[in-house]
Amino acid sequence: MCGIVGYIGNKEASPILIDGLKKLEYRGYDSAGIAVYHNESLQITKTKGRLVALEEKLQGNELTGSVGIGHTRWATHGAPSDVNSHPHGNSTQTIAVVHNGIIENYLTLKEELQADGVVFLSETDTEVAAHLVDLYYNQCGDLIDAVIKTMGRIEGSYALGVVCRDHPDLLVAARKDSPLIVGLGKGENFVASDIPAILQYTRDIYLLDDHEIAVVTRDDIKIINRNKEEVKKEIYKVTWDVAAAEKGGYEHFMLKEIFEQPKAVRDTLLPRLPQNKEEIVLDDIKLSQKELEKINKIYIVACGTAYYAGLIGKYLIERVGRIPVVAEVASEFRYRDPIMDENTLLILVSQSGETADTVAAMRRAKKAGARVLGVVNVVGSTIAREADDLLYTWAGPEIAVASTKAYSTQVVAMYLIACHIAMETGKMSTAEFIELRKELHTIPDKIDEILKQADKLKEYADHYMSSKNVFYIGRGLDFAVSMEGSLKLKEIAYVHSEPYAAGELKHGPIALIEDGTLVIGIVSQEELFDKTVSNLREVKARGAKILAIAQEGHTEIEKTADDVIYVPRTHWMFTPILANIPQQLFAYYMATGLGHDVDKPRNLAKSVTVE
Repeated sequence: MCGIVGYIGNKEASPILIDGLKKLEYRGYDSAGIAVYHNESLQITKTKGRLVALEEKLQGNELTGSVGIGHTRWATHGAPSDVNSHPHGNSTQTIAVVHNGIIENYLTLKEELQADGVVFLSETDTEVAAHLVDLYYNQCGDLIDAVIKTMGRIEGSYALGVVCRDHPDLLVAARKDSPLIVGLGKGENFVASDIPAILQYTRDIYLLDDHEIAVVTRDDIKIINRNKEEVKKEIYKVTWDVAAAEKGGYEHFMLKEIFEQPKAVRDTLLPRLPQNKEEIVLDDIKLSQKELEKINKIYIVACGTAYYAGLIGKYLIERVGRIPVVAEVASEFRYRDPIMDENTLLILVSQSGETADTVAAMRRAKKAGARVLGVVNVVGSTIAREADDLLYTWAGPEIAVASTKAYSTQVVAMYLIACHIAMETGKMSTAEFIELRKELHTIPDKIDEILKQADKLKEYADHYMSSKNVFYIGRGLDFAVSMEGSLKLKEIAYVHSEPYAAGELKHGPIALIEDGTLVIGIVSQEELFDKTVSNLREVKARGAKILAIAQEGHTEIEKTADDVIYVPRTHWMFTPILANIPQQLFAYYMATGLGHDVDKPRNLAKSVTVE
């Protein structure tokens, strides 16, 4: 997601900040800015667009000074613009802050500050942090205490970099749930959100943990906790090359992104489900009860992985919202004559927001008078600009071509939309919603639990490495999950695989089963468990090898399957997001075992902007 760089030393800060931000461009961003202590004041220069636009803005207006912070922003709160760019300052521009993450309670804090007369300039959650630091600094006169008090008020995730006009010899940084590192130099020190930003200057790093604060001067770095007790940290010596450093120590971006899913899901989910409200807080979705009562049909249209997320949305909206839903691939939808009018809702799902067939489907639907709801990951994309309603998936940039964390956040978006529709139309009670919300809050931790089984999935991938044909089967939501699993194996391992509805095996596909054929059975749905197990027994009787994905407690599956991966128990609605994680890891280890470049699979592109 966003990038942070901070510098304090004896050199000019601006070139170092800009260079560091360039090293973080792979993270994706839509605006950039720096703040430097210059001529006894803090000077902030920032702009929408790429770093080249920031460099052009600085030409002739260079900020000379040896202390500063920089930021590349991936917009979440507020569209990309100069004023929404970081750094953000207090009212008198004596304090500047950069921030990665999401402040979940920013609206409450903003209203509190506005009641005290604070005027906000931007739409961002980050500006709240700048004004809070200012508030507490004015109260106590100590910048470090002000940052600690601010940390105590913020709910959500953050990596913060703070500078103050009154302390030109000090840089303060803090983190919770968003990565932040401190680099050790000689007569200079650094702060960054990732190692590539500072790798050319130092290979000695402190890795900050949650709730830790770095107090950085030119000649010293002190790490403390929120009680101002010093924390002894071991120096981490970087031995990677730059390309590996960008991957955060993971062998591939794809693996890094698989392991980023708990955070991506948490960022997409939790701000929309505040504990103190019996409602879903959605970005720019204005579908009220009155408007939904007019909707008599919903289309969910997408391509590839996004389409499979949309299939899950179809199951959920029909079951809990009781509105007919058709899920369709965009390349087919746009070329037939779908029945649409002002009583139709079209839900588009796209990571990039630029997928050519999906954009074309949107424009056709709008001409027919249908209402369009976009679910996208890229702020300011075509679908984001043109849709009537909008829900962002806060997955951050996804660099690997094969989607993992973007898919998981799209599934989360389907949960939110389905529950919103059911609540607004009276199909779901408040008590039911509260129970679902409680369970949804546990999903990121349950994904973490599954990721701890990565070594076991590598063993299974090694064992089945010689498979030439793989079949995925499941029923209901498990069938939708099996489609995504099959696609992943095709995309990155180049192994032929096909997904089938388990009940359809006897209608033809069972003829393909022979000794040693690998069948991956998704059996996470309680009410369909026995039915799917019966189908697994049918292929077992014909010589198939079975790898099953089941919920914890269903140990009877071991009587049928050769190998089993268990996922934590959850509500039936939420099994798809958990059952898919093992499929991602299995496909990844199959691909790497076969020697393929999983980040750049052959013939595929990250964003398909042509037909």
